[in-house]
Amino acid sequence: MPLTLASLVQHSALKLTVRAGEDRLDTPVRWAHVSELADPVPYMEGGELLLVTAMKLDAGNREAMGRYVKRLADAGVVGLGFAVGVNYDQIPDALLEAAREADLPLLEVPRRTPFLAISKAVSAALAADQYRAVTAGFEAQREMTRAALAEGPAAVVARLASHVDGWAALYDASGQVLAAAPDWAARRAARLTADVERLRERSAPASAVVGGTDDRVELQSLGTGRRVRGALAVGTGAPLGTAERYAVHSAIALLTLTTERSRSLQAAEQRLGAAVLRMMLAGQPDHARAVAGDLYGGILDAPFRLLIAEPAGDRDPGAEPALTTLAETLETAAARTGETVLTVPEGEERLVVLAADGGAVAAACDAYAEKEAEEAGLVIGLSAPTGPTAAASAYKQAEQALSVARRRGRALVEHEELAAGSVLPLLADDAVRAFADGLLRALHEHDATGRGDLVASLRAWLSRHGQWDAAAADLGVHRHTLRYRMRRVEEILGRSLDDPDARMELWLALKATGEAPAPR
Repeated sequence: MPLTLASLVQHSALKLTVRAGEDRLDTPVRWAHVSELADPVPYMEGGELLLVTAMKLDAGNREAMGRYVKRLADAGVVGLGFAVGVNYDQIPDALLEAAREADLPLLEVPRRTPFLAISKAVSAALAADQYRAVTAGFEAQREMTRAALAEGPAAVVARLASHVDGWAALYDASGQVLAAAPDWAARRAARLTADVERLRERSAPASAVVGGTDDRVELQSLGTGRRVRGALAVGTGAPLGTAERYAVHSAIALLTLTTERSRSLQAAEQRLGAAVLRMMLAGQPDHARAVAGDLYGGILDAPFRLLIAEPAGDRDPGAEPALTTLAETLETAAARTGETVLTVPEGEERLVVLAADGGAVAAACDAYAEKEAEEAGLVIGLSAPTGPTAAASAYKQAEQALSVARRRGRALVEHEELAAGSVLPLLADDAVRAFADGLLRALHEHDATGRGDLVASLRAWLSRHGQWDAAAADLGVHRHTLRYRMRRVEEILGRSLDDPDARMELWLALKATGEAPAPR
């Protein structure tokens, strides 16, 4: 319990008498200071009990005392101790009136009570309070340590909430609430997600204070590196005291250790996952199941998808690794729903993920691609649903989808889009366009001389599948004229239109340049 003016007044050995400010005796005292200066304010920090004998004060001057007391109150002095029987036999009325007007506690100090005794009493009380705070903090640390070892992070949060007489919540790296205590605090904690996200953008360790006076919330980052791995929120009705501060610091240390231990386990799981993936790609699903055991076994027996993600371009060395962020996003989604996911980094430039088809991880991937992947500079390819015996094919599908996503400038492409759609969008490539322009250039140059309309004639003939009468009608020419033009096309290109490969390439060239209509 902090030292207050009331505590000093109740100290039997000091014999202090309250002469003004009776309703403010519960104010905490930070120190006792003796000063006979006419203006001691420059040497005050606030929270002091000032002790004076009025050796250099005109204590009977109402105007002077009004200014003197007001300056003390404005500087945060919590009380004034006036020694009687030294320079004044009693406290002058001018000082009494000034103290009462400013509502500043005024204590009468009898001659037989030296200022040194008051200073010693204040010092001893502060030391005792500090000792109690440290003892309480160590007890809280021991209790939370036992809880962390026996029950886990949620128990640490519950113990912390009881020690601070408020509420506490633990967040993961994405800002999702992992644990909250008491139970009602979960809804309050969920409203701080945006504040946690802003904290995550800063280098660890980081902290912030949010909320109003009735619900003051401190946010503290978790993690030993520069990157925030989680956050702790502590809500109280007032600023934390020394004992509560010790408890919070202990909780931060324990939760950080838990986070880092989890990351070590995660690294081991990733190495095991990489081995499982290599076995599946090598066509050894039974061996993969045996190695995975209960850790990944469930996902190997259900339809899954393979996802491959890579940076879209050159990576900024100072930027947050986007692949790491994606992996953590997908793993968080899996943890919240109890779903199994296998994430395997392949160096710093590729991430392979095996996730249940239609599950929370797949949904999180779609959401990430829609909102964050483009800004993060990632491209993602997703295979069709498959099983363990076809893992190698799924890997190729994901690579093909990834290639198309990169070429089209899209964040995410699913392989099913390629199989169900048209081959024509795949022609949207600079190399294909250059081939098409080169193949048709001689015909365009011929038409530019005004000696015929070979490109339009070729387009009409191909769109009518070589039917002379129909194509000639579309062009409004005689079929013999069209036959002549097609012979000229063969002469200029040096290729026979009886060759199906030649017809296919010419049609695709017209499509690639946007000059071909839909076949009829």
